[in-house]
Amino acid sequence: MNYKNLLFVALICALMSCSKDGGTTTPTNNGTVINVDATKFLTSSGNVTISTETRTLSNGTSALCYKIVTKSTPTDHIQGPWCPTNISDDASKGGIWIENGNVYDVDGAFIKNLATFYNNTTWQMYNKTTGEITKTLTQADCQAAANPNVGVQYKNYCVECLPSYVSSVTKTIYIPITPVKLSSPVSFGAGPGSSGPTIRGIAFNGVVFDAPAPVSAILGAYTLAPFDDAGGHINIGAGYHYHAATGKSTKIHQLDGHAAMIGYALDGFGIYERLSASGTEYTDLDASRGHYDATRGYHYHVDKAGSNNFINSLAGAYAQ
Repeated sequence: MNYKNLLFVALICALMSCSKDGGTTTPTNNGTVINVDATKFLTSSGNVTISTETRTLSNGTSALCYKIVTKSTPTDHIQGPWCPTNISDDASKGGIWIENGNVYDVDGAFIKNLATFYNNTTWQMYNKTTGEITKTLTQADCQAAANPNVGVQYKNYCVECLPSYVSSVTKTIYIPITPVKLSSPVSFGAGPGSSGPTIRGIAFNGVVFDAPAPVSAILGAYTLAPFDDAGGHINIGAGYHYHAATGKSTKIHQLDGHAAMIGYALDGFGIYERLSASGTEYTDLDASRGHYDATRGYHYHVDKAGSNNFINSLAGAYAQ
């Protein structure tokens, strides 16, 4: 299906709730249902391509979905940097790290202070004579250090995997065009063998809102895998992905002062920033971090950037 046809589908579905057979479906929340709008994605670069396909949803029904194939390469902000080079480097030379709900700049001083920060003298990630920070320098280093079974040879390494290492990686995501809200939420999977999806959704630039970073495993190996200022980093298998929403990716501002929209969850409901345009937090969110209004229908608000979390569960059916 070409893009003109996608626009036609989006227009039709904006006028009615679409079902697998082209008819209408009654919203389960008895209110406005907003269909996924494919034109919001940044497709002009070719890093994100969108078509349509009928898929089985997690509730057993079939539905027309958008098939989103993404290179996970943002065109709306730069990737990196992640690890500074020397303990004299300022915050512009490194990314960010999260701890106890807070976001910290990974500058040279942060690396130098790791032993104090974690109250553990085993941390020593720089040369005491030159101030040079020990970090991964090759794709082989990245692959060996950015995995749960990192060897002792990478102890006290700052892990920095570069975009060139994953230039051929693509990810395919299916999102139902018309969201179907369920009577009870769907829990996210917690790893291999578990049920439920792991990724949370996708930003308009095609970068995935991923599961929480395995911070304990990273720190347990005495490594650090910073995110860049956009909340993203790279591993060989997943490519570039987000673990925090920091406001760097494309956002769609709302005319009524509501928080800006930043993407879609796997169930097709919109994902919005945590705070309203005036800086207030929403206090009526449900357990999934969602709520309803007549303009946007049911939608989510992301958790704070330092939480290592976006949303808590899916309120709607997702494509299998």
